[in-house]
Amino acid sequence: MGVAKTHSKHWSSELKDLIRGASGGFLFGIPLIYTMEVWWIGSYVGALRSLLALVFTFAIVFLLNQTCGFRRSGDVSAIEAVMDSVEALAIGIVCTGIVLVVLQEITLQTSLQEALGKLIYEGMPFTLGVALANQFLSGEGRETKPDSESSQKKFNSGELNATLSDIGATLIGSTIIAFNIAPTDEIPMLASAASGLWLLAVMALSLVISYLIVFAAGLTDQKKRHQQQGIFQRPLSETIAAYLVSLIAAMVMLIFFQKLQFDDPWQLWLSHTILLGLPAAVGGAAGRLAI
Repeated sequence: MGVAKTHSKHWSSELKDLIRGASGGFLFGIPLIYTMEVWWIGSYVGALRSLLALVFTFAIVFLLNQTCGFRRSGDVSAIEAVMDSVEALAIGIVCTGIVLVVLQEITLQTSLQEALGKLIYEGMPFTLGVALANQFLSGEGRETKPDSESSQKKFNSGELNATLSDIGATLIGSTIIAFNIAPTDEIPMLASAASGLWLLAVMALSLVISYLIVFAAGLTDQKKRHQQQGIFQRPLSETIAAYLVSLIAAMVMLIFFQKLQFDDPWQLWLSHTILLGLPAAVGGAAGRLAI
């Protein structure tokens, strides 16, 4: 019975580590994945350069894991750092692959060499995000006592104030990310190939990533997020409400940079907003973690 409980605890901890690493990867990697120049480099780069990029990424991640990687344990032996670095690379490449498939930058018609090039080059910031997840995004050592003055003010401020605080943080985080992507040509390019089914997949991925970052990855002040007051303060309802706010921020940025005109068809508004809504939702999740 004790052995089974120990195994269950081990796998639970392992799953939390993987989710934390993937969340860090999405936070660091999403902005670059909306860069067409990286798509093109990955499309024509040779096998040798891809291998060198992979080795370079592994070396950096190995050095980071020597200090503290995406796990909560303090083990930093060379063998464990190598194993964690391989795992970080795998997480980064898998996360990259999921996003590239949803954005249709990797399809069944994509050649193996092109797919590998895109995965390796786009996967570099994802992998670094995995390695940095615990160092810069962990909530350990940052929690305040429940009876502290700041916590009392936060929890007694009322549902409306807490909700407005979350909306503001989501808007700020979403706008920061969307502001960098909205004026580029990547969104129209992606929208030209996006069907209704793929847009639904982008929406689902946006919601899942946002939920994982805020409520499942054990990042900064996750416990406080579960205790936060407010009208929508349940993990599922907050995730949906925050996603809608992120979509509004994305739409405003597209209008601001004249990527959307008021006489454009509603299908164009919908596709552009949903596609920019993915990085905006990630930025909104980061914003809510920061408050």
